[in-house]
Amino acid sequence: MEAREVSLCGLYCGLCASRRRIPAQAAQLRLTLIKEGYDRGYFDIPGLEEKFPAFWDGLNILAGMPCAGCRSGGGNPDCPIRDCALERQIVTCPECRRFPCEKLDVLARYPLYHADAGRLRSIGLEAWAAEQEERSRAGFCYADVRYGG
Repeated sequence: MEAREVSLCGLYCGLCASRRRIPAQAAQLRLTLIKEGYDRGYFDIPGLEEKFPAFWDGLNILAGMPCAGCRSGGGNPDCPIRDCALERQIVTCPECRRFPCEKLDVLARYPLYHADAGRLRSIGLEAWAAEQEERSRAGFCYADVRYGG
């Protein structure tokens, strides 16, 4: 198991829509648009022809560059959780003796976070990551149970 699949806060990257679901859906939309001839521009709706090139560029980025994960330079570069974990030299926040702390309040919209963190602590990172990968293969994504925007 490579730690790069586990974020510093203790979320599993393979369950993030930015890593798995969005790139696949963007690639499918791109194929559909190509099939319909819209890769050359979208001229059916007035005003969209000016915005379409930027949309197409963004779609290509989404389809071709999934989030690299916070260990590899992806995610929020100003994340206070990342800074803290790196400073403390821990692999994941649930391993920290101060867990949970107020820095993790930003994860409140992930209702499974604390249960998953407890599971990680009880069975260890490698076994936990294997379980999370199984969830990913089953099609689960954090966005499926996330609170609000």
